[in-house]
Amino acid sequence: MAGRLTALAVGLGERFAAGATLARFDCAEQQARLDMATAERAAAQATHEAKRRMQELKQAGKVEVALAAGALEKAQAQVKLLRVQLEYCSLKAPFAGRVVKLAAKAYQSVAVAQPLLEIVSDGPLKLRVNVPARWVNWLQPGARFDVMIDETGKRYPAQVSTLNGRIDAVSQTVEIEAKMLNHAPELLPGMSGTAQFHPSLSPSPNPSS
Repeated sequence: MAGRLTALAVGLGERFAAGATLARFDCAEQQARLDMATAERAAAQATHEAKRRMQELKQAGKVEVALAAGALEKAQAQVKLLRVQLEYCSLKAPFAGRVVKLAAKAYQSVAVAQPLLEIVSDGPLKLRVNVPARWVNWLQPGARFDVMIDETGKRYPAQVSTLNGRIDAVSQTVEIEAKMLNHAPELLPGMSGTAQFHPSLSPSPNPSS
């Protein structure tokens, strides 16, 4: 939404839980509109109830009652709409993770679709590796391998999750997706490294020589 940020509740590199508030907007005007709409709904409710009682006493017709009911429904819809809009005043985390980039500051006015911050999931990290296309004869989901991460200088165990269904005709490689087998808090998204595969550990037969 467009508006003025009143707070960024998280800092660069900070971890947060799913559902945590990441940012808040100044929504005093929206709150005032909701208060007004709530009062109008109460008045419409009272009018509708009065018309129904008058109808029972033969002092109001069906048209008057129907008009009062329509006004009440309109007032209720307006309250519902404004409540939905107020939900956008607080930016909630869709998952547990950490902040990797801040693109806005508190008390800054932002436009619709303007990035505020960049977050990444705090769940298990995934790897993307390009391997020779001829390996598809033996490399299958479940195969284990080691990866040496350049930034840490350490070796970590990983396991193949899926293989891309298409081979790159130019490079004659296929992309695979893998997951880290152990929790390693020092690893960050964007790191690179070298994978070392062990055909003997593959769940499928080894490639022919």
